[in-house]
Amino acid sequence: MSQSGRGADSNPVSPKYGRGSGVPNPVDIEIGTRIRERRLLLGMNQATLANNLDLTFQQVQKYERGINRVSASRLSAIAEFLGVPVGYFFADLDANEAARNVKEKPYRGRRHQRETVDLVRFYCTIPDERVRRLFLDLVKAIAASQ
Repeated sequence: MSQSGRGADSNPVSPKYGRGSGVPNPVDIEIGTRIRERRLLLGMNQATLANNLDLTFQQVQKYERGINRVSASRLSAIAEFLGVPVGYFFADLDANEAARNVKEKPYRGRRHQRETVDLVRFYCTIPDERVRRLFLDLVKAIAASQ
């Protein structure tokens, strides 16, 4: 047996992502993306979230990019401050799909662009349901014509 405790024929496989690879785990990226989306939907900047959690805004950036993993206790605090259950960050999360998404597109797909989040946030503030429906119909018509 070698010094590492493995047999001579063992072939250590380096991880595709995670600690030591320099590549964030796709699930961590997805959790971070959901933190960012929720924060932006509330019209909140990173500094506000960071200050409430006794963090630096740089640490919030690392969480949102998936560079640093969010511990369970920290995720619970984030969820509470953002007004969602912890399960919000895991709803319909498929680790294999998250890994495919990371390979197939950059960190910020169209769904994560600031203008998309702003559009949803402002749409949700329209108090008149009839106006919201008319606006949605307008957007659908424009999209269909492209």
